[in-house]
Amino acid sequence: MRSTAPARKFAYTTALVALTVAAPASADTLQEALTEAYLSNPTLLAARANQRANDENVPIQRAQGLPGINTTATYVESIQKSQNSFNAPDRTLQVNPQLTVPIYSGGAVRNSVKAAEERVTAGRADLRATESSIFSQVVAAYMDVLRNEAIVALNANQVEVLKVNLQATSDRFEIGDLTRTDVAQSQSRLATAQGNLQGAQSNLISARETYISLVGDEPDSLQPPPPLPNLPQDVNDAVDFALDNNPDLIAAKDRAKAAGFDTEVAGSGRLPNLALFSGATYTNYFNTLAGGSSALAQRETTANAGVRLTVPIFQGGLPAARQRQAQARETAALEQVIAAERNVIVQVRSAWSSWQASLAVIESSQLAVEAAALSLEGVKAENTIGNRDILDVLNAEQELLSARVQLVTARRNAYVAGFSLLAAMGRAEARDLGLGDEGTLYDPVENYQRVHGRIWDWNRDPEPVASATRTVDIPPPTAEVTEVDETASKSEY
Repeated sequence: MRSTAPARKFAYTTALVALTVAAPASADTLQEALTEAYLSNPTLLAARANQRANDENVPIQRAQGLPGINTTATYVESIQKSQNSFNAPDRTLQVNPQLTVPIYSGGAVRNSVKAAEERVTAGRADLRATESSIFSQVVAAYMDVLRNEAIVALNANQVEVLKVNLQATSDRFEIGDLTRTDVAQSQSRLATAQGNLQGAQSNLISARETYISLVGDEPDSLQPPPPLPNLPQDVNDAVDFALDNNPDLIAAKDRAKAAGFDTEVAGSGRLPNLALFSGATYTNYFNTLAGGSSALAQRETTANAGVRLTVPIFQGGLPAARQRQAQARETAALEQVIAAERNVIVQVRSAWSSWQASLAVIESSQLAVEAAALSLEGVKAENTIGNRDILDVLNAEQELLSARVQLVTARRNAYVAGFSLLAAMGRAEARDLGLGDEGTLYDPVENYQRVHGRIWDWNRDPEPVASATRTVDIPPPTAEVTEVDETASKSEY
C-alpha cells in the first residue's frame, strides 16, 4: 500500500478538484461554510458558554480560602415583657460585623483550586473536540450536497437519454424493425430511472437541510473543496501524532489529574482547621433600658478577636469514606484515559483505512467509467447493425451510470475520511484550517484570565443573549441543480 500512496494522493487531489457541478464565481466555498459554522453554530457557541461557566469554578474554589466579612443586624421590639424584668429595654438594635480569615484547612482549598484548574484545561480540550466534531459534520454535509447534486444531475441526464432511447425504439417498432418487447424494456428502464431521480432529489433536499442546520445558511452552488492539509504519510505516524494531540485523550488525562486532587481534598476532612476571627457589636436600646435610666449606657460598642482551631476527633468514618470514594473515582478516571487512548487509536486506524480504500475506489471507478463509456459506444454501434439488442444498450447505459455514481461517492468518501483522520489526530480545528489568525479566533484562555482574579461580590456580566444564527426564515431547499453538459458529467464524475 505504501508504494502506491503517492500516486493515489495525486489522483485523490486531482479528483477532489473535479468533485462539483459547474458553479458560478459567487458560489460558496468549504472555508466559508466552516467559518459560518465557527461563528454561528449553536452547539459550538453553547460549548464555549459552558467552558466560560467552567472557568468560574477556579474563583469559586479559591473564595473558600479568602477572608470573609459579614454583618448581622437585629432589631427587637418588646411586646410583652416579663413582670420580673425591671431593666429589660422596650426595643433593641444590634449590629454585629464579623471578619474571618482562613489560615489552614488541611490543604482542601489548595487542592480544590488545582482540581478546578485541571478541569478548566480539560474543558478547553473538550471545546477543541466539539469544534472538530462540528467541522467534521460540516465537511460531511458539504460533500453530501456536492455528491447528491452530481447524482441528481447524472440521473436527470439518464432520464433524458432513456426518453430519447424510448422514442427511437418506438419509431423503430412502428416500422417493424423492433418488437413490442423492446419497447416495453425501454419503458421499464425509463420508469425505473425516473424513480431513481425522485429518490436522488429527495436525498439532495435532505443533504441541503442538514447543511442549513449546521452552517446556518443555504448552500449556494458549492465550489470544489480544497486539498486537505497536513495529511499523514503513514498510519503509525498518524497514531503517534494523535496520542499527543487528540483533544478527547487530553481531556481524559486532565480529568484524571483533577480526580487525584479530589482525593487529597477528601482526605483533608480529618485534618485540623485554623482561622483568625474578629468581630464587633453595636447595641442601641433607644433609651428604653431600665426605663431610660441615665445610670446605664443606652448605647454601647464591644469588639473581640481571636484564633479558632478546630481539631476533628471522631466523625464516624466520614472522611475515610469520602477519600475511598474519591480514590475509586480517580481509578475510574485513570481507566477512562486508557479507554480514550484505545478509542483514539481505533479512530485513526479506521479513518486511515477508509481513506486508503476510498482512494483505491476512486482509481478503479475512474477506470470503470472510462471502460463503461467505451462499452456503451460499442454496444450502440453494434445495435445499429443488429448484433446487439435494446436490452444490451439499456444495460450498458445503466452500467455507465452506476460507475459514475460510484466514482462520485468514492470522491466524497475519500474527502470525508481524510478529514475524519485529521480530526482524530487533533488537526481539524480553526487554526489548522486557516479560518483566522490568533487575533480573530475564539480563545478560551481570555475569559479565564478575565475572571481568574475577580473577588468583588457584585461583579457580573451582561445579560445572556443567544448569538447563533436562526434558520426559520430560510426557505425550504429544492432539488434543483446547476445544468451540466454531457462532457462534464462523463469526465468529472
